[in-house]
Amino acid sequence: MGPTASGKSDLAIRLAQKLAQTHPVEIVSVDSAMVYRGLDIGTAKPNTTERAGIPHHLIDIRDPSQPYSAADFLNDARGLVSDIVRKQRIPLLVGGTMLYFKSLKEGIAELPPADGSVRQSISDYASRNGWSAIHERLRVIDPEAAERIHPNDPQRLQRALEVYELTGQSLTALQQAGRQRDGLKGSMCQIAIVPSDRAELHSRIALRFEQMVTDGLIEEVSGLFDRGDLTSSLPAIRSVGYRQVWQHLSGELSHSEMVERAVIATRQLAKRQYTWLRSWRDLNVISAPREEDALKILRSHRMLD
Repeated sequence: MGPTASGKSDLAIRLAQKLAQTHPVEIVSVDSAMVYRGLDIGTAKPNTTERAGIPHHLIDIRDPSQPYSAADFLNDARGLVSDIVRKQRIPLLVGGTMLYFKSLKEGIAELPPADGSVRQSISDYASRNGWSAIHERLRVIDPEAAERIHPNDPQRLQRALEVYELTGQSLTALQQAGRQRDGLKGSMCQIAIVPSDRAELHSRIALRFEQMVTDGLIEEVSGLFDRGDLTSSLPAIRSVGYRQVWQHLSGELSHSEMVERAVIATRQLAKRQYTWLRSWRDLNVISAPREEDALKILRSHRMLD
């Protein structure tokens, strides 16, 4: 795990290649945007050449019109990990969606399924008044959730308010009192790439987004935009980078504004990921995506015996 643009996917593939002969690896993506087909450039999704010879899971499993939740991820990941272990292979879970990692470690409360009409109503309200207004509404009905959820995290804000609209109870109350769906069983070795130089990471984020645009990100999003059945309220389209390009195609942002806002949003995402990682227990931290550092940790935890 680690912040965006820290080199997680590349390190995972290099580790899998290095271990292939003695400890076959299968990679399970822990990324809420890579699950969607057609979201390739903006998610830095490993291409078919990079994935060659290494089984990858939870990539390209949903159409962008179909929301994918943390509960969906937990169900899928538990089944996949069990199957991989049964084959005497190593499941390597890689990504930066910290809520998904949290569900694996702690389980997740049983909550009502998503409701399209309620979500659309919340999105419409946010379009008129801003997500900060949604955050203020949440602060009234569920102050604990409002404290946990950043005002610039529309997906979690929408879900918290949706749960209240559907049940009449706050997300916090349901999580505390409701039934729990278990996380992963067995031992886990948790490794995080945490770059020590934030300025360097910020620079890398800007350069990476500019390269994505050069590689055809606007054309990729244009293909989604032209489908006609997708809206800006969908989780896939709200993904960092995609949201800003969508706004550009809608005429809301100029090209330069799109780039500026996408870079800012990506840096904000990285900041939230750093915040998650600071409070994460039993975490083995490396400052750069170096194979030898990761292998040393795996061996010390007897993961390669």
